[in-house]
Amino acid sequence: MNRPRQMNDPYFFGYGSLVNRNTHTYPGAEKARLKGWRRAWVHVDPWPSAVLTAVADPETEIDGLIASVPGADWAALDAREHNYDRLPATHQVTHGLDRPLDVAVYAVHPDLHAQPERRAPILLSYLDVVVQGYLREFGPQGAAQFFATTDNWDTPVLDDRTLPRYPRHKVLTDDERAVVDRWLAEIEAVMLALD
Repeated sequence: MNRPRQMNDPYFFGYGSLVNRNTHTYPGAEKARLKGWRRAWVHVDPWPSAVLTAVADPETEIDGLIASVPGADWAALDAREHNYDRLPATHQVTHGLDRPLDVAVYAVHPDLHAQPERRAPILLSYLDVVVQGYLREFGPQGAAQFFATTDNWDTPVLDDRTLPRYPRHKVLTDDERAVVDRWLAEIEAVMLALD
């Protein structure tokens, strides 16, 4: 992302790993809210682990970050979010910037949400990155809201912290790790050990 941001550059709304500024270099990141959506962990064939997606829900709003896509060059972000659809969200996003923005959100198409006999697990290294982002942007209340506005916590969680499988994994502080672990205990997550 070497190009300077322009006033008319489009923006994306991030609600998962994109909330963690350490996973991308998109400029102009700002806190925002998305109305009419919540999150869910879903299995998408043939992915070996669960993915976090946005799902339509008229009763819910979720916190996240917006950031600009310089020159409307979506190629790198589309590649990162492969198998997700990029959807218009301009009228569903509230933000603190003093101008109207063109905003998109990525979501896995509902037809791709598989119902396998054995669910692909959530990678703990992926969850860690997401919760770290919410803690740093929105504090402990933001992490609590993330868990409250995300579905399918009955999906098992694979503890891959020692050998992270998530490509954008980050090291958490002791305090951040403790928050993740406390919430996993709170939701009574089924934990799986690495083979």
